[in-house]
Amino acid sequence: MASIRVSPQQAGKDTMINWRHVLLAASAPLVLAIAPGFTSSAHAADDLLDAPEVTISSAENATSGIYLRGDIGYAPWSSEGDPSLRFDAPAPAGLAGVTFDDARFGKPLSGSVGIGYQFNDMVRADFTTDYFKDRFEGRGESAAPCAGEGAGTSCGLNANADYRAIGLMANGYVDLGTLAGFTPYIGGGIGSTHLSWDSVSVSGVCIDGAGACAGGPATADDFNGENSWRFTYALMAGFSYDLSDRLKLDFGYRYSDITGGDIFRGTNLRGKDDGLSRHEFRAGLRFSLW
Repeated sequence: MASIRVSPQQAGKDTMINWRHVLLAASAPLVLAIAPGFTSSAHAADDLLDAPEVTISSAENATSGIYLRGDIGYAPWSSEGDPSLRFDAPAPAGLAGVTFDDARFGKPLSGSVGIGYQFNDMVRADFTTDYFKDRFEGRGESAAPCAGEGAGTSCGLNANADYRAIGLMANGYVDLGTLAGFTPYIGGGIGSTHLSWDSVSVSGVCIDGAGACAGGPATADDFNGENSWRFTYALMAGFSYDLSDRLKLDFGYRYSDITGGDIFRGTNLRGKDDGLSRHEFRAGLRFSLW
């Protein structure tokens, strides 16, 4: 029987070849399993490189330049300070020294137009012309009797007048940053308001007290209203919304204070208000020319 002799060196080589085959066979599934992972990672890296850049800015689409604006306002609360009528002798009977203890205004609408400049993303300023008109009504009471009434009665005061106002204001604003097209802001302004009073009607009506009213006619007088320019300041807060890169919708609140002045003036008599303040809610548009 023939025999085959294998030298120790040849046996070692065969053993190494066999182990190489085993390792290659065992590692093939592992390579196939890992390969998709490397491919996914490569695609993910490419996606990150291709992702849009995210930036945060103090204001969106804000550029320097001139803009126009128009607003309408609604003032549900108006205050007259401490209006008063001051009569010097001779005064209508019962009305000497009477002051208003209640007053109100009945026409809350207003309008405004202006031109401004956007200096940068945060700072802008504008000049505006405001217009509003109102009806003033005041009431008071004097301890003295009305004309023709007996002792123990008092004289109630009624006064009413219409007036018109035109305000010229210089305003400055700080825009506080833009998020999803919304830009909150704060601002302030100073200027002057021209108040023009129409004819002022003042009347006194008898009020029963310790004595009874005789029921005679009321005391009544009409006076020509005064016109005057008055210092005015305003404080504002609100937000705008970008309708386009040039057009913005503006909503805001404005508090304005107008210094006091004459309502009317006559011989030996004078009507005066102690200032007007208005709380307004406003809506309008701002359009950038470039």
